[in-house]
Amino acid sequence: MLKSQNSESKTLKYKKWIIVVSVAVPVAVAILFGVRLPNAKPLHFLPPIYAGINALTSFILIIAYFAIKKKKIDFHEKLMKMAIALSVVFLLMYVAYHMTTVPTPYGGEGLVRYIYFFILITHIVLSIGIIPMVLITYVRAISKLFADHKKIAKITFPIWLYIAITGVIVYLMISPYYVI
Repeated sequence: MLKSQNSESKTLKYKKWIIVVSVAVPVAVAILFGVRLPNAKPLHFLPPIYAGINALTSFILIIAYFAIKKKKIDFHEKLMKMAIALSVVFLLMYVAYHMTTVPTPYGGEGLVRYIYFFILITHIVLSIGIIPMVLITYVRAISKLFADHKKIAKITFPIWLYIAITGVIVYLMISPYYVI
């Protein structure tokens, strides 16, 4: 019980921020996704860049996983901060692109179409859910609650990796249909 109370008190100061960010980010993205900036030049060059950011994030997450397995804690921490920063940059570019560009409909047909939408929908849903998971995982690490951090990281890591990889797959599947 004492350990549980100690864990709670160490993370309590972050709890409100985790909730606020976890709600505010998806709501802001949903709102901004529907906003088109008048007279703004479409940012057609962004999708391959943010797909590249997703690929880089995948790579960094994998390296960070092996770093912690080898007890390279400082290296792991730096990599995880990079992965978080890249995710923020991705999100900003993604929103900027969609605020300046008309959405691209997927043009594939048959089974490939169903696969694309399955990947896209799971990617989007998990992207919303990963926000509090990453924040909680991070807070537990900076609060030096490593046992608690490890418990949630075992769940956070594969979901975050799936999101990063499927982001690249979605880009590759829809890129033939972009109008430039």
